[in-house]
Amino acid sequence: MARNPPLARVLPFHVVDEAWRLALVPALVGAVTLPFLPPVGAAFVALALGVLWFHRDPDRAPPDAEGVVVAPADGTVSVVREEGNRLRVGVFMNVTDVHVNRAPIAGEIREVRHRPGANRPAFSKESDRNEQVAIDFGEYELLVIAGWFARRIHPAVEAGDAVDRGERVGHVSFGSRADVILPADVGKGDLLVREGDAVRAGETIIAERADDTAERK
Repeated sequence: MARNPPLARVLPFHVVDEAWRLALVPALVGAVTLPFLPPVGAAFVALALGVLWFHRDPDRAPPDAEGVVVAPADGTVSVVREEGNRLRVGVFMNVTDVHVNRAPIAGEIREVRHRPGANRPAFSKESDRNEQVAIDFGEYELLVIAGWFARRIHPAVEAGDAVDRGERVGHVSFGSRADVILPADVGKGDLLVREGDAVRAGETIIAERADDTAERK
């Protein structure tokens, strides 16, 4: 993700590349209308700034501990459930949360799949059928699920890429959910979060693996 577009130096925070493209139209409309219709122009300028703020991309410091699983997104844990012999932990990203997604565990990506679907509210049970992008690491999967308004999921990785725990793997625009289908060696007793907990992508430990040597790249 580029960190130095020309206007970046005037912002007090980093943003993802896509933010500049999304903010361009309201910024241009605001600049043109501001001298003639100040309230309208100011509203469009504020909209452009809001788009940039929504797509902020702060640095994070993943924990050094071995054998831990970190949150894939900022937000609130909205799903903790068993699916066969695996556990799913989902994080709902509110509109005020950072929407950059990070790898819960280091590994090599086997496949990135896009699945069309509905656009139900991301906090609802029905959102499991929403449009989503699955990043398959083999031993676990990260599912980025679109919400009712979010229609743009932007993976920043592809098959064959090796990523570290806590590394950026993409972002989603305007409200969504990020779920982790945990490795089979992670049981309920290994979870450190429950529904309703607030977490930070790449930093909050959501589970400890039974075998500290199980994490692999």
